[in-house]
Amino acid sequence: MAFIIYPAIDIRGGKCVRLIQGDYNQETIYNENPLEVALAWEAQGAAWIHLVDLDGAKAGHPVNDKLIGSIAQAVKVPVQVGGGLRTEEDVDRLLSLGVSRVILGTAAIEHRQFVQKVLAKHGEKVAIGIDARNGYVATRGWLETSEVRADELAAELAQQGARTFIFTDISRDGMMGGPNVEAIVHLAKVSGQTVIASGGVSKYEDLTRLAEHANEGVGGAIVGKALYTGSIRLEEALKRMAM
Repeated sequence: MAFIIYPAIDIRGGKCVRLIQGDYNQETIYNENPLEVALAWEAQGAAWIHLVDLDGAKAGHPVNDKLIGSIAQAVKVPVQVGGGLRTEEDVDRLLSLGVSRVILGTAAIEHRQFVQKVLAKHGEKVAIGIDARNGYVATRGWLETSEVRADELAAELAQQGARTFIFTDISRDGMMGGPNVEAIVHLAKVSGQTVIASGGVSKYEDLTRLAEHANEGVGGAIVGKALYTGSIRLEEALKRMAM
């Protein structure tokens, strides 16, 4: 299995930002123009772009969809998007704007029938975002924690047709302390599907450690803060992954 690096662009108020552990009060603005950022990552060799509508995650419906559509149409590489997708109409609209894959998060817990419907309708174009706090799934932009275990949810949704999971250990996100490799590999084994790691990737060694498990279902890593602070350079990371 190929190991893909997904540069992350988190959008809030139309700008490219990063939050620490999902805290909306701990925001750093990295660029006023997310489209410029996406084109830059593409120029450096990104095979995919990962977009998050932070306003949408909080509001419960897409907020920055026009901007997201303009990014999806401007870049030649596929784009995946998460944040506030809770209705079929929202999913259909984003896919119609040129988005290649949508990510369902909160809905996977709160609206199970909706998720089943969307998986049946769009299949591979749907990824399930599982954000965990101490092993339990967090929802609503990480503002709430459910009583559902992350591994149980993944196993259940895999049976219903989910083929791609994006796993975030919230305690690692934005902290530059390395990903929770053990939990990521466990989720891949339990679900039998592809898991993309998110949160905590801060150095090249983190990517190498994850890529060592590509044959066990770890299909890639979303890299955010490390790219913006310069502790990882995308071109160098892609070169190392190709070795």
